[in-house]
Amino acid sequence: MVDKKSSSTSAKILYRPVGLVSGLISGAVAGMVFKQVWKRLTPQHTEEAPTALQSEFDVKEILFAAAVQGAIFAVVKAAVDRGGARMYERLTGEWPGD
Repeated sequence: MVDKKSSSTSAKILYRPVGLVSGLISGAVAGMVFKQVWKRLTPQHTEEAPTALQSEFDVKEILFAAAVQGAIFAVVKAAVDRGGARMYERLTGEWPGD
């Protein structure tokens, strides 16, 4: 059985600044993680991952880089958001979502 956590409108509103800050932090962390992962995945390249407007890269490599970056950003964001919500719940006794 799933334990539904209760949430009030005030908890959602009060959590917004926490969510905003955690979003900024997760973006920065995900960017650093992606750079390290990209270096290990493509040791032959010393530059950063290709972007869509760099004509010297094959479209396959650009799409692969985008997919890896997207996956890393999604996982880091979910982990940071969930951790922030749990911390908020411990401090206030209310779950900020749902």
